[in-house]
Amino acid sequence: MRLFRCYFISGAAAALSNDVFFILYNSRAAMSTSANLSASQTKASKSSIPPSSRFTFWLVLCAIVLLATNMRAPIVALGSIAPVVQEALGISETELGWLGAVPMLTFALGALISPAIGKRFGLENTLIAMIALLTIGMVIRSVIPTWIGFLSGTVLLTLAIGFANTLAAPVIKQRTPNHIPLVTGCFSLTLTVAAGIVAGVVLPLSEQFGWQWALGGWALLGFFALVLWVFLRVRLGSSTRVVAPLATGSSDISVWRSAFAWQIAVFMGLQSLLFYTVASFLPSIWLSKGLSAVSAGQMGSVFQFMAPVAILSLTWLVNRGRPIQALAVFAAALNVFGVLGIMYLSTDLAWLWSGLMGMGCSAIFTLSMMLFSMRTYTANQSSELSGMAQAVGYLLAFFGPLGTGWIHDATGSWDLALFMLLILMIINVVMAWLVSRPIMVDGKHA
Repeated sequence: MRLFRCYFISGAAAALSNDVFFILYNSRAAMSTSANLSASQTKASKSSIPPSSRFTFWLVLCAIVLLATNMRAPIVALGSIAPVVQEALGISETELGWLGAVPMLTFALGALISPAIGKRFGLENTLIAMIALLTIGMVIRSVIPTWIGFLSGTVLLTLAIGFANTLAAPVIKQRTPNHIPLVTGCFSLTLTVAAGIVAGVVLPLSEQFGWQWALGGWALLGFFALVLWVFLRVRLGSSTRVVAPLATGSSDISVWRSAFAWQIAVFMGLQSLLFYTVASFLPSIWLSKGLSAVSAGQMGSVFQFMAPVAILSLTWLVNRGRPIQALAVFAAALNVFGVLGIMYLSTDLAWLWSGLMGMGCSAIFTLSMMLFSMRTYTANQSSELSGMAQAVGYLLAFFGPLGTGWIHDATGSWDLALFMLLILMIINVVMAWLVSRPIMVDGKHA
Protein backbone atom coordinates (compact mmCIF):
# COMPACT_ATOMS: atom_id res chain seq x y z
CA MET A 1 0.00 0.00 0.00
CA ARG A 2 3.09 2.23 -0.03
CA LEU A 3 2.31 2.85 -3.68
CA PHE A 4 -1.28 3.89 -2.94
CA ARG A 5 -0.08 6.30 -0.29
CA CYS A 6 2.36 7.88 -2.71
CA TYR A 7 -0.42 8.13 -5.26
CA PHE A 8 -2.63 9.86 -2.72
CA ILE A 9 -0.03 12.49 -1.91
CA SER A 10 0.47 13.07 -5.64
CA GLY A 11 -3.18 13.89 -6.06
CA ALA A 12 -2.91 16.29 -3.17
CA ALA A 13 0.24 18.03 -4.34
CA ALA A 14 -0.82 18.28 -7.95
CA ALA A 15 -4.49 17.90 -8.51
CA LEU A 16 -6.42 18.17 -11.23
CA SER A 17 -6.52 17.71 -14.08
CA ASN A 18 -7.90 18.44 -15.15
CA ASP A 19 -9.38 23.04 -16.10
CA VAL A 20 -11.86 26.86 -18.63
CA PHE A 21 -12.01 29.90 -20.70
CA PHE A 22 -13.67 33.15 -20.13
CA ILE A 23 -14.17 35.99 -22.60
CA LEU A 24 -15.85 39.31 -22.79
CA TYR A 25 -19.47 38.82 -23.70
CA ASN A 26 -20.43 41.68 -26.01
CA SER A 27 -23.95 40.74 -26.99
CA ARG A 28 -26.57 43.46 -26.72
CA ALA A 29 -30.29 43.05 -26.83
CA ALA A 30 -32.00 44.69 -29.79
CA MET A 31 -34.68 47.23 -29.00
CA SER A 32 -37.52 48.28 -31.15
CA THR A 33 -37.52 51.87 -32.34
CA SER A 34 -41.01 51.86 -33.75
CA ALA A 35 -42.82 55.18 -33.39
CA ASN A 36 -45.98 53.34 -32.37
CA LEU A 37 -44.34 51.63 -29.39
CA SER A 38 -46.36 52.43 -26.29
CA ALA A 39 -44.85 53.83 -23.14
CA SER A 40 -45.39 50.59 -21.29
CA GLN A 41 -43.76 48.59 -24.06
CA THR A 42 -40.81 50.95 -24.08
CA LYS A 43 -40.36 50.50 -20.35
CA ALA A 44 -40.54 46.74 -20.66
CA SER A 45 -38.04 46.78 -23.49
CA LYS A 46 -35.56 48.80 -21.45
CA SER A 47 -35.92 46.50 -18.50
CA SER A 48 -34.97 43.54 -20.69
CA ILE A 49 -31.55 44.96 -21.60
CA PRO A 50 -28.89 42.61 -20.23
CA PRO A 51 -26.08 43.86 -17.99
CA SER A 52 -23.24 45.66 -19.74
CA SER A 53 -20.44 43.63 -21.27
CA ARG A 54 -17.94 45.11 -18.82
CA PHE A 55 -20.10 44.17 -15.83
CA THR A 56 -20.61 40.66 -17.22
CA PHE A 57 -16.90 40.20 -17.79
CA TRP A 58 -15.89 41.17 -14.27
CA LEU A 59 -18.74 39.26 -12.64
CA VAL A 60 -17.89 36.06 -14.53
CA LEU A 61 -14.16 36.52 -13.95
CA CYS A 62 -14.62 36.96 -10.20
CA ALA A 63 -17.00 33.99 -10.02
CA ILE A 64 -14.62 31.75 -11.96
CA VAL A 65 -11.60 32.78 -9.89
CA LEU A 66 -13.47 32.14 -6.63
CA LEU A 67 -14.63 28.79 -8.00
CA ALA A 68 -11.01 27.91 -8.80
CA THR A 69 -9.91 28.60 -5.22
CA ASN A 70 -12.22 25.78 -4.09
CA MET A 71 -11.16 23.22 -6.69
CA ARG A 72 -7.75 22.33 -5.29
CA ALA A 73 -7.82 23.49 -1.69
CA PRO A 74 -9.66 20.42 -0.29
CA ILE A 75 -7.44 18.01 -2.26
CA VAL A 76 -4.08 19.62 -1.54
CA ALA A 77 -4.99 20.31 2.08
CA LEU A 78 -5.68 16.64 2.74
CA GLY A 79 -2.49 15.49 1.05
CA SER A 80 -0.38 17.90 3.07
CA ILE A 81 -1.51 16.45 6.40
CA ALA A 82 -2.23 12.86 5.33
CA PRO A 83 -0.16 11.30 8.17
CA VAL A 84 -1.98 13.44 10.74
CA VAL A 85 -5.39 12.41 9.42
CA GLN A 86 -4.35 8.75 9.19
CA GLU A 87 -3.28 8.72 12.83
CA ALA A 88 -6.34 10.63 14.01
CA LEU A 89 -8.79 8.33 12.23
CA GLY A 90 -6.81 5.16 12.89
CA ILE A 91 -7.06 4.06 9.26
CA SER A 92 -4.84 1.60 7.43
CA GLU A 93 -2.56 2.19 4.45
CA THR A 94 -5.20 0.53 2.26
CA GLU A 95 -7.89 2.93 3.42
CA LEU A 96 -5.55 5.87 2.93
CA GLY A 97 -4.83 4.57 -0.55
CA TRP A 98 -8.53 4.61 -1.35
CA LEU A 99 -8.70 8.25 -0.32
CA GLY A 100 -5.99 8.86 -2.92
CA ALA A 101 -7.63 6.83 -5.68
CA VAL A 102 -11.15 8.21 -5.26
CA PRO A 103 -10.45 11.73 -6.63
CA MET A 104 -9.25 10.53 -10.04
CA LEU A 105 -12.25 8.23 -10.44
CA THR A 106 -14.82 10.80 -9.33
CA PHE A 107 -13.21 13.48 -11.50
CA ALA A 108 -13.63 11.17 -14.48
CA LEU A 109 -17.22 10.29 -13.49
CA GLY A 110 -18.12 13.94 -12.99
CA ALA A 111 -16.62 14.88 -16.35
CA LEU A 112 -18.54 12.08 -18.06
CA ILE A 113 -22.03 12.85 -16.75
CA SER A 114 -21.87 16.62 -16.20
CA PRO A 115 -22.49 17.76 -19.84
CA ALA A 116 -25.92 16.10 -19.99
CA ILE A 117 -26.91 17.39 -16.55
CA GLY A 118 -25.67 20.89 -17.35
CA LYS A 119 -27.64 20.89 -20.58
CA ARG A 120 -30.78 19.66 -18.84
CA PHE A 121 -30.78 22.02 -15.84
CA GLY A 122 -28.59 24.90 -17.03
CA LEU A 123 -24.88 25.48 -16.62
CA GLU A 124 -25.07 28.02 -13.78
CA ASN A 125 -27.78 26.08 -11.96
CA THR A 126 -25.69 22.92 -12.06
CA LEU A 127 -22.55 24.72 -10.93
CA ILE A 128 -24.42 26.27 -8.00
CA ALA A 129 -25.58 22.81 -6.92
CA MET A 130 -22.04 21.45 -7.26
CA ILE A 131 -20.49 24.29 -5.24
CA ALA A 132 -23.01 23.54 -2.50
CA LEU A 133 -22.16 19.83 -2.71
CA LEU A 134 -18.43 20.59 -2.55
CA THR A 135 -18.93 22.74 0.54
CA ILE A 136 -21.06 20.08 2.21
CA GLY A 137 -18.41 17.45 1.44
CA MET A 138 -15.70 19.54 3.13
CA VAL A 139 -17.88 19.92 6.20
CA ILE A 140 -18.85 16.24 6.38
CA ARG A 141 -15.32 14.89 6.41
CA SER A 142 -14.43 17.29 9.23
CA VAL A 143 -17.46 16.85 11.51
CA ILE A 144 -17.70 13.06 11.09
CA PRO A 145 -14.17 11.93 12.06
CA THR A 146 -14.52 8.32 10.95
CA TRP A 147 -13.28 6.41 7.91
CA ILE A 148 -16.77 6.24 6.39
CA GLY A 149 -17.45 9.90 7.09
CA PHE A 150 -14.16 11.01 5.61
CA LEU A 151 -14.58 8.82 2.54
CA SER A 152 -18.16 10.02 2.01
CA GLY A 153 -17.13 13.66 2.22
CA THR A 154 -14.24 13.08 -0.16
CA VAL A 155 -16.51 11.38 -2.71
CA LEU A 156 -18.99 14.26 -2.60
CA LEU A 157 -16.49 17.08 -2.92
CA THR A 158 -14.36 15.41 -5.62
CA LEU A 159 -17.45 14.55 -7.66
CA ALA A 160 -18.46 18.21 -7.44
CA ILE A 161 -14.98 19.24 -8.59
CA GLY A 162 -15.31 16.87 -11.53
CA PHE A 163 -18.48 18.71 -12.57
CA ALA A 164 -16.84 22.11 -12.10
CA ASN A 165 -13.81 21.08 -14.18
CA THR A 166 -16.11 20.43 -17.12
CA LEU A 167 -18.79 23.11 -16.81
CA ALA A 168 -16.64 26.15 -16.15
CA ALA A 169 -15.40 26.21 -19.76
CA PRO A 170 -18.83 26.39 -21.46
CA VAL A 171 -20.02 29.04 -18.99
CA ILE A 172 -17.15 31.26 -20.02
CA LYS A 173 -17.57 30.48 -23.69
CA GLN A 174 -21.21 31.56 -23.41
CA ARG A 175 -20.77 34.54 -21.12
CA THR A 176 -17.40 36.00 -22.13
CA PRO A 177 -16.56 34.68 -25.60
CA ASN A 178 -13.97 37.33 -26.56
CA HIS A 179 -11.28 36.73 -23.92
CA ILE A 180 -11.00 32.96 -23.69
CA PRO A 181 -7.17 32.82 -23.35
CA LEU A 182 -7.12 35.64 -20.78
CA VAL A 183 -9.72 34.23 -18.41
CA THR A 184 -8.56 30.66 -18.91
CA GLY A 185 -5.12 31.76 -17.84
CA CYS A 186 -6.56 33.46 -14.77
CA PHE A 187 -8.47 30.29 -13.90
CA SER A 188 -5.43 28.03 -14.25
CA LEU A 189 -3.23 30.48 -12.37
CA THR A 190 -5.70 30.64 -9.49
CA LEU A 191 -5.77 26.85 -9.28
CA THR A 192 -1.99 26.76 -8.96
CA VAL A 193 -1.59 29.68 -6.56
CA ALA A 194 -4.41 28.47 -4.32
CA ALA A 195 -2.88 24.99 -4.21
CA GLY A 196 0.51 26.42 -3.24
CA ILE A 197 -0.92 28.61 -0.50
CA VAL A 198 -3.03 25.85 1.00
CA ALA A 199 -0.17 23.34 0.89
CA GLY A 200 2.00 25.78 2.83
CA VAL A 201 -0.45 26.79 5.56
CA VAL A 202 -2.58 23.71 6.27
CA LEU A 203 -0.02 21.94 8.49
CA PRO A 204 0.61 24.99 10.72
CA LEU A 205 -3.14 25.50 10.91
CA SER A 206 -3.64 21.88 11.98
CA GLU A 207 -1.05 22.31 14.73
CA GLN A 208 -2.69 25.50 15.91
CA PHE A 209 -6.39 24.62 15.62
CA GLY A 210 -6.55 20.87 14.95
CA TRP A 211 -6.81 18.94 11.67
CA GLN A 212 -10.61 19.19 11.50
CA TRP A 213 -10.57 22.99 11.44
CA ALA A 214 -7.56 23.00 9.13
CA LEU A 215 -9.52 20.98 6.56
CA GLY A 216 -13.09 22.08 7.23
CA GLY A 217 -12.29 25.77 7.46
CA TRP A 218 -11.87 25.95 3.69
CA ALA A 219 -15.63 25.43 3.42
CA LEU A 220 -15.86 29.18 4.05
CA LEU A 221 -14.44 29.75 0.56
CA GLY A 222 -17.13 27.45 -0.80
CA PHE A 223 -19.80 29.52 0.91
CA PHE A 224 -18.48 32.75 -0.62
CA ALA A 225 -18.34 31.10 -4.05
CA LEU A 226 -21.90 29.88 -3.64
CA VAL A 227 -23.18 33.40 -2.81
CA LEU A 228 -21.41 34.94 -5.80
CA TRP A 229 -22.64 32.28 -8.24
CA VAL A 230 -26.22 32.69 -7.02
CA PHE A 231 -25.86 36.43 -7.61
CA LEU A 232 -24.46 35.73 -11.10
CA ARG A 233 -27.39 33.44 -11.88
CA VAL A 234 -29.92 36.04 -10.72
CA ARG A 235 -28.33 38.89 -12.67
CA LEU A 236 -27.46 37.04 -15.89
CA GLY A 237 -30.02 34.26 -16.03
CA SER A 238 -29.36 30.73 -17.23
CA SER A 239 -27.01 30.02 -20.12
CA THR A 240 -29.51 27.50 -21.49
CA ARG A 241 -31.83 30.40 -22.34
CA VAL A 242 -29.22 32.50 -24.11
CA VAL A 243 -29.18 32.26 -27.89
CA ALA A 244 -25.70 33.14 -29.17
CA PRO A 245 -24.67 31.60 -32.47
CA LEU A 246 -20.89 31.55 -32.27
CA ALA A 247 -20.07 30.06 -35.66
CA THR A 248 -21.51 28.12 -38.52
CA GLY A 249 -20.97 24.40 -38.45
CA SER A 250 -22.12 21.09 -37.07
CA SER A 251 -23.14 21.80 -33.50
CA ASP A 252 -24.90 18.47 -33.09
CA ILE A 253 -21.98 16.18 -33.86
CA SER A 254 -21.24 13.55 -31.19
CA VAL A 255 -17.85 14.23 -29.63
CA TRP A 256 -17.41 10.50 -29.06
CA ARG A 257 -17.35 10.05 -32.85
CA SER A 258 -15.06 13.00 -33.49
CA ALA A 259 -11.42 12.29 -34.37
CA PHE A 260 -10.44 15.68 -32.99
CA ALA A 261 -12.16 14.97 -29.67
CA TRP A 262 -10.21 11.73 -29.23
CA GLN A 263 -6.97 13.44 -30.16
CA ILE A 264 -7.42 16.16 -27.55
CA ALA A 265 -8.52 13.55 -24.98
CA VAL A 266 -5.27 11.62 -25.51
CA PHE A 267 -3.26 14.86 -25.57
CA MET A 268 -4.66 15.98 -22.23
CA GLY A 269 -4.63 12.47 -20.78
CA LEU A 270 -0.94 11.85 -21.46
CA GLN A 271 -0.13 15.21 -19.89
CA SER A 272 -2.15 14.28 -16.81
CA LEU A 273 -0.45 10.89 -16.63
CA LEU A 274 2.99 12.53 -16.57
CA PHE A 275 1.86 15.24 -14.17
CA TYR A 276 0.54 12.92 -11.49
CA THR A 277 3.35 10.43 -11.96
CA VAL A 278 6.06 13.05 -11.57
CA ALA A 279 4.24 14.64 -8.64
CA SER A 280 4.24 11.21 -6.98
CA PHE A 281 7.77 10.01 -7.59
CA LEU A 282 10.08 12.85 -8.66
CA PRO A 283 11.89 13.18 -5.28
CA SER A 284 12.33 9.40 -5.12
CA ILE A 285 13.69 9.33 -8.68
CA TRP A 286 16.22 12.07 -7.96
CA LEU A 287 17.28 10.29 -4.76
CA SER A 288 18.12 7.23 -6.88
CA LYS A 289 20.17 9.50 -9.17
CA GLY A 290 22.39 10.59 -6.28
CA LEU A 291 20.78 13.80 -5.01
CA SER A 292 20.46 14.40 -1.29
CA ALA A 293 17.08 14.11 0.36
CA VAL A 294 16.84 17.89 0.70
CA SER A 295 17.78 18.55 -2.93
CA ALA A 296 15.43 15.83 -4.18
CA GLY A 297 12.56 17.38 -2.24
CA GLN A 298 13.36 20.78 -3.69
CA MET A 299 13.02 19.35 -7.20
CA GLY A 300 9.42 18.54 -6.44
CA SER A 301 8.86 22.17 -5.48
CA VAL A 302 10.56 23.37 -8.68
CA PHE A 303 8.22 21.16 -10.71
CA GLN A 304 5.16 22.65 -9.02
CA PHE A 305 6.28 26.30 -8.96
CA MET A 306 6.97 26.47 -12.70
CA ALA A 307 3.23 26.30 -13.35
CA PRO A 308 2.58 30.06 -12.93
CA VAL A 309 5.46 30.85 -15.28
CA ALA A 310 4.02 28.55 -17.94
CA ILE A 311 0.43 29.74 -17.55
CA LEU A 312 1.29 33.45 -17.67
CA SER A 313 3.64 32.98 -20.61
CA LEU A 314 1.17 30.90 -22.61
CA THR A 315 -1.71 33.29 -21.95
CA TRP A 316 0.38 36.29 -23.00
CA LEU A 317 1.62 34.59 -26.17
CA VAL A 318 -1.85 33.43 -27.24
CA ASN A 319 -3.27 36.90 -26.62
CA ARG A 320 -0.45 38.30 -28.73
CA GLY A 321 -1.58 36.11 -31.61
CA ARG A 322 1.31 33.65 -31.59
CA PRO A 323 0.62 30.38 -33.51
CA ILE A 324 -1.14 27.92 -31.24
CA GLN A 325 0.35 24.96 -33.09
CA ALA A 326 3.91 26.09 -32.39
CA LEU A 327 3.09 26.70 -28.72
CA ALA A 328 1.46 23.27 -28.35
CA VAL A 329 4.36 21.39 -29.93
CA PHE A 330 6.87 23.39 -27.89
CA ALA A 331 5.01 22.63 -24.64
CA ALA A 332 4.93 18.90 -25.44
CA ALA A 333 8.63 18.98 -26.35
CA LEU A 334 9.46 20.46 -22.93
CA ASN A 335 8.19 17.25 -21.34
CA VAL A 336 10.34 15.16 -23.69
CA PHE A 337 13.46 17.15 -22.82
CA GLY A 338 12.64 16.97 -19.12
CA VAL A 339 12.35 13.17 -19.08
CA LEU A 340 15.49 12.83 -21.25
CA GLY A 341 17.37 15.04 -18.83
CA ILE A 342 16.41 12.90 -15.86
CA MET A 343 17.39 9.71 -17.68
CA TYR A 344 20.68 10.59 -19.34
CA LEU A 345 21.93 14.11 -18.57
CA SER A 346 23.69 15.79 -15.68
CA THR A 347 22.12 15.80 -12.25
CA ASP A 348 23.71 19.22 -11.74
CA LEU A 349 20.88 20.50 -13.93
CA ALA A 350 18.17 18.61 -12.01
CA TRP A 351 16.36 21.92 -11.46
CA LEU A 352 16.22 22.48 -15.22
CA TRP A 353 14.80 19.05 -16.10
CA SER A 354 12.25 19.28 -13.29
CA GLY A 355 11.27 22.81 -14.30
CA LEU A 356 10.86 21.89 -17.96
CA MET A 357 8.35 19.20 -17.09
CA GLY A 358 6.49 21.55 -14.75
CA MET A 359 6.19 24.13 -17.51
CA GLY A 360 5.22 21.56 -20.14
CA CYS A 361 2.48 19.99 -18.07
CA SER A 362 0.92 23.29 -17.00
CA ALA A 363 1.05 24.75 -20.50
CA ILE A 364 -0.61 21.67 -22.03
CA PHE A 365 -3.37 21.67 -19.42
CA THR A 366 -4.12 25.37 -19.97
CA LEU A 367 -3.98 25.03 -23.75
CA SER A 368 -6.32 22.03 -23.65
CA MET A 369 -8.85 24.04 -21.68
CA MET A 370 -8.63 26.83 -24.24
CA LEU A 371 -9.23 24.43 -27.11
CA PHE A 372 -12.44 23.16 -25.51
CA SER A 373 -13.95 26.54 -26.31
CA MET A 374 -11.95 27.56 -29.37
CA ARG A 375 -12.71 24.41 -31.33
CA THR A 376 -16.44 24.10 -30.62
CA TYR A 377 -19.49 25.95 -31.93
CA THR A 378 -21.72 26.21 -28.87
CA ALA A 379 -21.48 26.18 -25.09
CA ASN A 380 -23.20 22.78 -24.97
CA GLN A 381 -20.70 21.35 -27.42
CA SER A 382 -17.85 22.85 -25.40
CA SER A 383 -19.24 21.14 -22.31
CA GLU A 384 -19.49 17.80 -24.12
CA LEU A 385 -15.93 18.02 -25.45
CA SER A 386 -14.60 19.07 -22.06
CA GLY A 387 -16.43 16.22 -20.33
CA MET A 388 -15.31 13.57 -22.81
CA ALA A 389 -11.66 14.68 -22.86
CA GLN A 390 -11.39 15.02 -19.08
CA ALA A 391 -13.10 11.68 -18.44
CA VAL A 392 -10.59 9.93 -20.67
CA GLY A 393 -7.74 12.06 -19.32
CA TYR A 394 -8.37 11.35 -15.65
CA LEU A 395 -8.71 7.63 -16.32
CA LEU A 396 -5.29 7.69 -18.00
CA ALA A 397 -3.91 9.72 -15.09
CA PHE A 398 -5.25 7.17 -12.62
CA PHE A 399 -3.02 4.46 -14.08
CA GLY A 400 0.11 6.60 -14.38
CA PRO A 401 1.35 6.52 -10.77
CA LEU A 402 0.04 2.98 -10.29
CA GLY A 403 1.86 1.67 -13.37
CA THR A 404 5.06 3.54 -12.58
CA GLY A 405 5.12 2.26 -9.02
CA TRP A 406 4.39 -1.29 -10.15
CA ILE A 407 7.24 -1.22 -12.70
CA HIS A 408 9.64 0.12 -10.08
CA ASP A 409 8.66 -2.53 -7.57
CA ALA A 410 9.02 -5.26 -10.20
CA THR A 411 12.40 -4.12 -11.56
CA GLY A 412 13.94 -2.34 -8.58
CA SER A 413 14.80 0.59 -10.86
CA TRP A 414 13.19 3.69 -12.34
CA ASP A 415 14.83 3.22 -15.75
CA LEU A 416 12.09 1.21 -17.48
CA ALA A 417 9.34 3.42 -16.09
CA LEU A 418 11.15 6.55 -17.27
CA PHE A 419 11.68 5.00 -20.70
CA MET A 420 7.96 4.29 -20.98
CA LEU A 421 7.21 7.89 -19.98
CA LEU A 422 9.64 9.11 -22.63
CA ILE A 423 7.86 7.12 -25.35
CA LEU A 424 4.49 8.48 -24.24
CA MET A 425 5.78 12.06 -24.23
CA ILE A 426 7.17 11.66 -27.75
CA ILE A 427 3.73 10.43 -28.83
CA ASN A 428 2.25 13.51 -27.19
CA VAL A 429 4.36 15.78 -29.40
CA VAL A 430 2.53 14.26 -32.37
CA MET A 431 -0.78 14.71 -30.58
CA ALA A 432 0.10 18.35 -29.89
CA TRP A 433 0.55 18.97 -33.60
CA LEU A 434 -2.78 17.28 -34.39
CA VAL A 435 -4.97 19.02 -31.81
CA SER A 436 -3.56 22.49 -32.48
CA ARG A 437 -4.39 22.51 -36.17
CA PRO A 438 -6.95 25.20 -37.13
CA ILE A 439 -9.88 22.80 -37.30
CA MET A 440 -13.15 22.55 -35.42
CA VAL A 441 -14.47 19.54 -33.55
CA ASP A 442 -16.37 18.39 -36.66
CA GLY A 443 -13.21 18.46 -38.77
CA LYS A 444 -14.01 21.70 -40.62
CA HIS A 445 -11.49 24.50 -40.94
CA ALA A 446 -11.66 26.98 -38.07
